[in-house]
Amino acid sequence: MMSDKILQRMEFLRDELARHDRLYYVEARPEIGDADYDRLYRELEELERKHPEFDDPNSPTKRVGGEPLEGFSQVNHDPPMMSLDKSHSKTELLDFDLALKRLLPEVVPSYVVEPKVDGVAFSILYRNGRLVRAATRGSGEIGDDITANIRTIRSIPLTIPCEAAVVELRGEVFMTRQGFFDLVTRQEAEGSEPFMNPRNAAAGSLKQLDPRVTATRPLDAVLYATGVLEGISFATHAELVDVLGKWGVKTLEWRRFCADMPEVFKAIDELETLRHDFPFEIDGAVIKLADRKHYEALGATSRSPRWARAYKYAPERAETVVEAVTVQVGRTGVLTPVAELRPVLLAGSTIARATLHNADEIARKDIRIGDTVWLVKAGDVIPAVESVIVEKRRGTEVVFEMPQRCPACGGAVSRVTGEVALRCTNPGCPAQLVARLEHFASRNALDIERVGGVVAEALVKSGLVATPYDIFRLQGDALARLDLGEEGKQRLFGAKNGARLLKAAQRARTLPLHRWLFALGVPQIGATVAESVAMCHERFSELPTSQVLRDTVGLYDAMVEAQQSNPRGSANRKLDEAERNELQRRYDTACARIENLGEALVASRAATKVDGESRPARYSTLIKEEAVRALVAYFESEAGRETVRALEALGIDPVSQGLLSGGAGGPLEGMVVVITGTLAAPRHEIANRIKAAGGKVADAVTKATTFVVVGSDPGTAKTERAEKLGVPLITEEELELRLAAEPAVTEEAMVAVQGELF
Repeated sequence: MMSDKILQRMEFLRDELARHDRLYYVEARPEIGDADYDRLYRELEELERKHPEFDDPNSPTKRVGGEPLEGFSQVNHDPPMMSLDKSHSKTELLDFDLALKRLLPEVVPSYVVEPKVDGVAFSILYRNGRLVRAATRGSGEIGDDITANIRTIRSIPLTIPCEAAVVELRGEVFMTRQGFFDLVTRQEAEGSEPFMNPRNAAAGSLKQLDPRVTATRPLDAVLYATGVLEGISFATHAELVDVLGKWGVKTLEWRRFCADMPEVFKAIDELETLRHDFPFEIDGAVIKLADRKHYEALGATSRSPRWARAYKYAPERAETVVEAVTVQVGRTGVLTPVAELRPVLLAGSTIARATLHNADEIARKDIRIGDTVWLVKAGDVIPAVESVIVEKRRGTEVVFEMPQRCPACGGAVSRVTGEVALRCTNPGCPAQLVARLEHFASRNALDIERVGGVVAEALVKSGLVATPYDIFRLQGDALARLDLGEEGKQRLFGAKNGARLLKAAQRARTLPLHRWLFALGVPQIGATVAESVAMCHERFSELPTSQVLRDTVGLYDAMVEAQQSNPRGSANRKLDEAERNELQRRYDTACARIENLGEALVASRAATKVDGESRPARYSTLIKEEAVRALVAYFESEAGRETVRALEALGIDPVSQGLLSGGAGGPLEGMVVVITGTLAAPRHEIANRIKAAGGKVADAVTKATTFVVVGSDPGTAKTERAEKLGVPLITEEELELRLAAEPAVTEEAMVAVQGELF
């Protein structure tokens, strides 16, 4: 029957997409490029739209997130999700070892040591291999049901190849340092309250009632323990990790199996030296009995299991003094207070400044000029004032107040409703222009070399640049004479630097649409959103009058109207018959509009139909509401119209990545590359070239790594790990040869092509 063939095709596509998700997000060894993945994804979307009778809540298309929840239901944990007892010294670990030996007199305990990820504990339940529920730890006995949000994390498999009736896995959701840095940068640019550290960012993202918001957050997860098991068991931790790996479940890559406590001490010391090499935060080590068959006999206290212990590393923080507070003006006009600190060494670098975020944060922590404070690095990346050392106050400290006028231009400042930040309202503010210029030329935007803070300030001050687009009108002789020096001390930019800037600007003209969208610096349009917008547009010139953007706004408006006018809604139950009839008319109109706009967006690849049986029909849009409204407003504003005129005058009309020759089929197609040490070219430039050639740049060396590029002063942890795993080490010169090589046609590629044809 035709329906059987359609179902078989849908199941094949779901299995294939799940396999490619595992290869990309878990094993870091992708087999296909983005274009091929998107083709499979769109085919499945279309089949699911046409055949809702074959809907599957675990389909890869559901990872974009569904409709907002009204609240979280609660989940009982049996057995409870306990926290671990903590040890702060090796003596306490010896006591832990002695306690186990007393409880298991016939056993010589051996251990496994793993990193203690600083994230959010969660559990995930599979029934007959299908994900059915996920929950936070909560009190340990009762947690919140976060299934809809967990489904959006691509490193978590929605199905596992296991026929056991019940498999409950437990682990940690986290955010990498880079993901956290990117998220905070976007939040500050948007004027919203930034998260204080990666753990808070992960927790806040998981507790979103709207899974579509969670889907935009850079979350990841590792699994390392079990809860309820029916139809399967694991004798040792080694067996558990091995089986999880075969299932495509992401586990911790670093672990040490230790025969005794001296080996445990060696492992936790080694791990401490590597704590900054991980892409995520760790705050200690977990030491657990390697033999799982003793877990039940050992049992637990009222709060923690007896067979495991957390060893906490000393927190990395430094004491310093807030000598002053200055105020920076960002590209969107946001005023950000910055603590000017007495320089102090922290986590390998000297820190002299730290963001204070906003006036509310200063008041909450009661930070004053002259205070002695504890300084930390949020996510080991962003310097932050953790707290004031109140006992060191002398009574001479000064309370800081935010300025009532812009410190850069003297213009008026105001607080937008719903935001915590003050903004300068002068569109001609030179500080905003400098910040916009820096963002425009930044690595993730147009990557125009040599346009850093000092150069950007000099370009604006000299009058050479009045808008970011003036970069494309610069002349070499004017750049060579550009004075970067302070008053009375001339320092010319020079002809060589000028030539490099012009060359980078010329290269930027042909960068794909999503890079240009991000470069514009529109509030709410981060790098991820820019990619989503570019996916459903062919070129920049479509955007000012984009029907997709307007239909998306219309869909959101219709959803609100349907919710408010639903005659069965709790707020409308006490209305009389005439009022309810009018509401019914409005509701029917809104539902019809949702259906019409939703189908148009599905056809434009800008939305996915989640549920065609409900009323109104449910759609998941590619572009989040705040972003699409901001983009439409931008192109209706004078600033947006000026951008359109400027690019038209320059003859620049960026096109979507799909219309450009991307990395698919490149010489590094499917390869995973790790870089260590200092290279001749800037690292970000090398990374971009690797990606353009079809490769992937990873932070850590794993079995999936193809080779490691070794520069001068390389990290010993990465090179030793590579040698242990048999991963080739190559020089920068060897990388250049590989980048210049013609892509090889592999046997697998030929089979894939034959599969497409036949």
